[in-house]
Amino acid sequence: MNQRNADATTDEPSGLAGFVSHLVELRNRLIKSVAVVFVLFLALFPFRNELFRFLSEPLSRFLPEDTSMIAVQVASTFFIPLKLAGFTALFLAIPFLLYQLWAFIAPGLYQHERKMVVPLVFSSTILFYIGAAFAYFAVFPVVFGFLSGAGPTEVNFAPDINEYLSFTITMFFAFGFVFEVPVATVLLILIGVVTPEQLAEKRRYAILVAFILGAIFTPPDILSQFMMAIPVWFLYELGIVIGRILLKRQGGPVLPSDDEPDPDGSGPGGGTPSGGSGGEGAAPAPRQYETEKDEDFDFDRAFDEIEREQQSLDETSPRDDAGERPAPDEAADDDRQGNPPEDDEADRERPGRQ
Repeated sequence: MNQRNADATTDEPSGLAGFVSHLVELRNRLIKSVAVVFVLFLALFPFRNELFRFLSEPLSRFLPEDTSMIAVQVASTFFIPLKLAGFTALFLAIPFLLYQLWAFIAPGLYQHERKMVVPLVFSSTILFYIGAAFAYFAVFPVVFGFLSGAGPTEVNFAPDINEYLSFTITMFFAFGFVFEVPVATVLLILIGVVTPEQLAEKRRYAILVAFILGAIFTPPDILSQFMMAIPVWFLYELGIVIGRILLKRQGGPVLPSDDEPDPDGSGPGGGTPSGGSGGEGAAPAPRQYETEKDEDFDFDRAFDEIEREQQSLDETSPRDDAGERPAPDEAADDDRQGNPPEDDEADRERPGRQ
């Protein structure tokens, strides 16, 4: 039984019954999530128009005098605030939704994985809200100020409320997800996929990806692209720093594999050989563990070492077998040379042989 099975509950059903029980649990958690979102929607529905005024405030300040947004479709004045109330309910329910996801996958995780997921979920939620707030208070004024003054003066700048809602929701979720870069970076470092030094060496590629994301999710102006690319780059560097600090505190990646032993010889796959336990008879940790912990793991070198060890074992085994059979070989040599030693002594004792 491995560590994952030991950490899980022992009375869980297996086979088809276990699969059905997981589906039932997934259904219950989905029902709870939908219920929470629906309750929040009902609570926000009476304030749908106030929510839209709050959302449109960054654009309203840049509209010309005696100008407001327009509704092109007939039912837009009703459905757009309704959709905004639904998106707001989903936005506020993110902590509960992440908790339901965590509670569903927790029984199949290691004990140290469970301890790590809780701060990751908390930090992911906080960073998502920070990204959305950064988009509303910092990016929207700059973007709408640029767009309102970029067109000809003869054109009346009056955006459609449906297009405005789609644009703002996209920006909210785009900045919310790109602000998760530190969480992703720290997670990759902790599980041992990459090292902080490798991420630092790939910094130029990270900067390139940050500007590509800025070009995709922001309007086609240099200022707004920089306002997304610069924070992504900064968060990437922040993730590297936090990853280094956590590695120094914990002494290495916190998510070893099932068969990887602990450095002290304990844990799954560890322990001392049967030849001794402690002291001089204790053997060091297997070489496989040291190889797996190497940052530049070379499979060809590992295979060559295994082949050399096998060849050395094949060469030494015949000599060992020959050394265990000296008496039969010496007897055979005496037989090939002539009579046995007893016959020679009998011939010397006969009188005719003197």
